[in-house]
Amino acid sequence: MNKYELAVVVSAKIEDEERAAVIERVKEVITRFGGTITEVDEWGKRRLAYEIQKMREGFYYFVRFEADAKCPAEVEARVRIMDNVIRYLCVRQDA
Repeated sequence: MNKYELAVVVSAKIEDEERAAVIERVKEVITRFGGTITEVDEWGKRRLAYEIQKMREGFYYFVRFEADAKCPAEVEARVRIMDNVIRYLCVRQDA
């Protein structure tokens, strides 16, 4: 099992309940493909480095999980098409 970190930037234009639902769907996708979530770190609302889809702010979340090598590709494929996800990045953490 490898350790991964998924960074997700969620739109700041949606309500708290919708934002929580987006992160829950992300966690469900990770567990569906065999991942085990170890930590979810919410950074809150931050200013973006540059404007994306006419937005200047977004909510940052970092989801750390353990999974086999196939899981991150499947997770990225599902997160890519989620509404209200502005940006995402999944990286493998070194031991």
